[in-house]
Amino acid sequence: MSTRRQFIASSGAIVGTSLLAGAAFGAAAPQINRRIVLAKRPDGDPTPADFRLEEVPIPALRDGEVLLRTVYLSLDPYMRARMSDAASYAAPTELNQVMVGGTVSRIAASRNPRFKEGDLVNSYSGWQEYQVSNGMGITPLDARIPKPSYALGVLGMPGLTAYVGTLDLGAPKPGETLAVAAATGAVGSVVGQIAKIKGLRAVGIAGGPEKCSYAVKELGFDACIDHRDADMPRLLKDACPKGIDVYFENVGGAVWDAVVPLLNTHARVPLCGLIAQYNATRLPPGPDRSSQLMGTFLTKQVKVQGFIISTYYHRQSAFIADMSTWLKEGRIKYREDITQGLENAPQAFMGLFKGSNFGKLLVQVSE
Repeated sequence: MSTRRQFIASSGAIVGTSLLAGAAFGAAAPQINRRIVLAKRPDGDPTPADFRLEEVPIPALRDGEVLLRTVYLSLDPYMRARMSDAASYAAPTELNQVMVGGTVSRIAASRNPRFKEGDLVNSYSGWQEYQVSNGMGITPLDARIPKPSYALGVLGMPGLTAYVGTLDLGAPKPGETLAVAAATGAVGSVVGQIAKIKGLRAVGIAGGPEKCSYAVKELGFDACIDHRDADMPRLLKDACPKGIDVYFENVGGAVWDAVVPLLNTHARVPLCGLIAQYNATRLPPGPDRSSQLMGTFLTKQVKVQGFIISTYYHRQSAFIADMSTWLKEGRIKYREDITQGLENAPQAFMGLFKGSNFGKLLVQVSE
């Protein structure tokens, strides 16, 4: 695993301030929480003006409560949907409320007998340095996780998404061909490697020669196609001479258009995301091809199944057991893209939709 540390300057409505003096674990109790809230709902691509950095007092702990200090914040595409007030599987983030997000946090102070100061926990503290919690919804880090940040990636929600989507919904068989877009991202990179472990041909689609080279040379994909290449549909067809049996869908758009003609009879399409469409403000131009698409599904008996990973948390134990073993054996390789400082989260998040990240995108909020 290689780690790239990215330093992104704050801009627009985000005004950087120095990190809290004395807020490190073991020092004086912190008094101020820095947090990033949703200032307005985006119209298309998110902009710096959609976020606001605030400083608010930290309330005194009551019995049963703990003070969490965020160490790592996960940045994920689903957050864009939560910025909208359109109906979805989860409630939208309210204006002037903290942006949602999974975190690895340290217990900075505790009045809850279940947790002691210094413990590392999985939490959902969102885009902020501190959170007062009653202990609900936070769990100690699994002892099998070798590195805390992995709890937000390869051994966290993205890894579980790849595991369930590939194995449970993709139902892969040795000798088949699996294709996946965003092939060097937190989910796609794991999907392709699981496919190889299970004896499939793995074909990735990624943005740029560097990412494609990494997918093949480091992750072990059989081929990887640059989606920015004008000849991408033909290149994908050449890379899948026997067609596509499993397509792990997390992008949509032009990549999906290139995949559909290559789907084999009885192909399976686990659908976990459509990042190419999250910032769209209207339907794409062109003819309505929905009837043609449905005809393909019918005649080729294609199974397309959308899934929300929270439905599959019962698979967590098996996932951790398998994935931790594969990591230890070197059969899964994993890359992180870490931005330093909470104030830089908006800029890093906006880059997620332009393919700026290379690997699982995280913000390191504290040591």
